[in-house]
This record gives sequence, structure tokens and C-alpha cells, in this order.
Amino acid sequence: MSDLSLGCAFTGHRKIEDSHLGKIEPLVMRAIEYAYGEGCRKFYTGGALGFDTVAAKAVILFRLRHPDAELHIIVPCAEQSAAWSAEECRMYDYLLGEANSVSVLEDGYTADCMKRRNAELVRLGDIIIAYMGRERSGAGQTVRMARRAGKRVYNLYPRLNSTT
Repeated sequence: MSDLSLGCAFTGHRKIEDSHLGKIEPLVMRAIEYAYGEGCRKFYTGGALGFDTVAAKAVILFRLRHPDAELHIIVPCAEQSAAWSAEECRMYDYLLGEANSVSVLEDGYTADCMKRRNAELVRLGDIIIAYMGRERSGAGQTVRMARRAGKRVYNLYPRLNSTT
């Protein structure tokens, strides 16, 4: 029987490649289904643009069929969205409002707030769902931390590049 106290964390790039648009949402939903089947009920994102937003929206949709699934957003700093467009801020506010919890790690930006957010995602996630195509990135850093911690990491990026 699955351990229903497991967590699933998402990490990924802020820019979704054009060739991945339209394919990424169904793949994320399948990844959520897999994690749920493994016992994950808590799903964690960093609240950033791009993959974090895709993942958070997918968890919200998933909750319509599985109300025991929870969305938790770990925000690196309160001013994360300060330079975002009005449309991006509206989506961000919607996601924060739909989350079961929102944790803000710092009031203002610090040199290490993003790394601290990434470490918190790794700490909370037993399964890590990634969208990582570049090793030298925040997503790459998070994946490296997760692998060092012995977490199960599933990178969706290569699958999106395959022809199948």
C-alpha cells in the first residue's frame, strides 16, 4: 500500500520552449497522476513563471477529481512578481488564492532566496518532477540537490523532445 504522506515537488525553467507548448500540460498531468498513484497528496511549486505555473494549474485541475490532493506554493521572496506583467501577476494571484498554503521565505530578495526555495522543494518532495534542459540553471541546481538527497527525479524535458 502506498504511503499517502508523500510529497511531489516541481522544478523547471521559466521559459517553456515553443516546441513544447501544447505537449507539456498533458505530460505534467500524467506525471501528477503517477505521483498520486505512488502516494503523493501534497504537491509543491516555487510559484515562478513557466513550468511552476504550468504545474500549479495542473494540480488545481487535478484536484477537481481528487480533492485530497493539495497545492502548496513556496515563494522565495515576497517581491517575486514585482517585475512581471499585469497578466502574469493576475495568474500568480489566482494560483496563490487556489493554493492550500503559501510559504514566503524572505520579505525581500536576497542573494540566496532562490537557492533556499529550491532546497525547500527538495526537502518536501519525495518525488521531483522537473522540466530541465539546461544544467546551469535553477532547475538544474534543484535536480542536482534532489539526486544528492536520493530523491526520485523525473525530468520531462527529454520526453518532450522525443518524437513519440
